[in-house]
Amino acid sequence: MLDRIGKALAVVLLALAFPSGALANDDPHILVLGRISDNPQAHYEQLKPLLDYVVPRMRDVGITEGRILMARDARQMASYLRRGRVDWVTETAGTAVQLQRQARAQPLLITERDGVSHYHTVFFARRDSSIGSLPDLRGHSIAFQNAASTSAYFVPAAELLQRGLPMEILLSPMDRPAAGSVGYLFARSELNIATWVDKRLVDAGVMSNLDWDNPLRMPPAYRRDMKVIHKTADYPRALEMVRGDLDARVRERLQQVLAEAASDPDAREPLLRFFKTTRFLTIDEQGRQALESLGEGVARVGKEIE
Repeated sequence: MLDRIGKALAVVLLALAFPSGALANDDPHILVLGRISDNPQAHYEQLKPLLDYVVPRMRDVGITEGRILMARDARQMASYLRRGRVDWVTETAGTAVQLQRQARAQPLLITERDGVSHYHTVFFARRDSSIGSLPDLRGHSIAFQNAASTSAYFVPAAELLQRGLPMEILLSPMDRPAAGSVGYLFARSELNIATWVDKRLVDAGVMSNLDWDNPLRMPPAYRRDMKVIHKTADYPRALEMVRGDLDARVRERLQQVLAEAASDPDAREPLLRFFKTTRFLTIDEQGRQALESLGEGVARVGKEIE
């Protein structure tokens, strides 16, 4: 068993090391699950149990084997999808809509994690600050998490752009934006965002409402001195995506197996390992509208900022 795991991990690591053309999935009997990762070994251990659960339940559509392929970033994953190297991808909503636009990936299901299927972004500032709304951010600085974060970059940046607030990246917390712009920096973690605002290194910060309510991300000693200045609309927490040209029978059976997994006791442990997933939900009209809005925002961020 250890030998098999070792070989599988070697394939994952090779996928990170070689270009997208190096590992092709030309066998229609193999289902390839993809993930963007900076820690392939940890993610492999989270992905493999659910893949092992799914594959035996898809024999009636010709699937007899499952594999995992990881990418360094969204650009590489988009290439995998376009070239048919990956069939199924699990990602946060911001990255998912990027893959939809760049590689014609199709949303399959919304992923509920820890009982939460949707969340929103919270903008905050110090309670003693003069900033009380988004327009007040002109001439001030804001901390995002990183350039791949849905809740702490894509969504808040799109919200600012939609309200006509131009943005410029700052060299450091000591740098200041032009009077009519919002300056931004990447703090790398939610705790750093909270700390930077508390210590007045930046004027405002953003994080998801889940992180806002998490004392490990927003310590109570910080939160009591903070105020919420804006909340965005809700959007899906995570999505399961499939490549656009995946065989319809395979796509429909995968959707069925995942949607029914929450009611199967045998799936309890694989779902828990799969980023603490509690269930997969069909995408209703409200969900489609949220994804469309999110996709437009992500595209605007890419065009006007990056």
